[in-house]
Amino acid sequence: MPRHVLVTGASNGIGLAIAARFAEAGDEVVITARGADRLAAAADKIGAVGVPCDAADPDQVAALRDQLPDQLDVLVNNAGGIREFTSAAATDLQELAGLWRANLDTNLLSAVLVTEAVQARLRAGGSVISLGSIGAERGAGSYGVAKAALAAWSVGVSAELGPRSITSNVISPGYIEDTEFFADRMTAERRAALIAATHDKRAGTVDDIAETAFFLASPGARHITAQLINVNGGAHVTR
Repeated sequence: MPRHVLVTGASNGIGLAIAARFAEAGDEVVITARGADRLAAAADKIGAVGVPCDAADPDQVAALRDQLPDQLDVLVNNAGGIREFTSAAATDLQELAGLWRANLDTNLLSAVLVTEAVQARLRAGGSVISLGSIGAERGAGSYGVAKAALAAWSVGVSAELGPRSITSNVISPGYIEDTEFFADRMTAERRAALIAATHDKRAGTVDDIAETAFFLASPGARHITAQLINVNGGAHVTR
C-alpha cells in the first residue's frame, strides 16, 4: 500500500532527493517550497504534488494542512537554510537580532509548526524525520544553535508521539556536494579541506541522505527514535 509522505523544502537538493526516493518506491508524495515555479517543476519531475508554502509562516502552514491527505505516514522536515549578515563586518544589534530570528525561524520554527499542524494525521508506524547539520557540532553561530535546538526538540517529539508508534529522528549531514547550501561559499581549497576531514575521503551526496531518510521510515527502523544520525563520512564522530 502506498504511504502518504510530506517533504518540506523539497524543490531542490536534499529535499528533492528524499522526495524522489519515496516517489520511486511508489509512495504518494507532497512537496513544499517557497518558490512556486521551481516547486512545480520539481513536483512534475518526480511525480509528486507541489504545494507552495513558507514553513515558518503559521498562516501558510495552516493552509498547507488543508491541502494534505487525511492521514500521513512520513513527515520530513527539510525546510531550512542559513541566513547571514549583509556585510562581513556587521555589528548593528538590530541586524544581529534579525539574523538570529531568521535562522531560528527557518531551521527550527518551520519544523515545529509543520509537525504540530500535521501530527494528528500521522498514522501508527509513522515517522517524523528532521534535517539537522554538522554545524550544530561546530559552533556555526545562530545557524548551528538552531540545528542543535532542532535535535533537542526532536527528542520531545519522540516522547510525545512514541506511544502512538511514531518515531522522531534527526539526520545530521556533513558536506553534501552539489547543493545550494554550499554553492556560494565553496572554494576549491575549502572543498578539499572538507573532504580531507572525512574518513572515507569523499564528499557526501544527496542520495546518501535520501537513503538514510528512507531507512528511518522503514519497518527495520521502528525501534530507532529520539536519535541524531550523523551522515558525514566520519568528519564528526560519536561514541
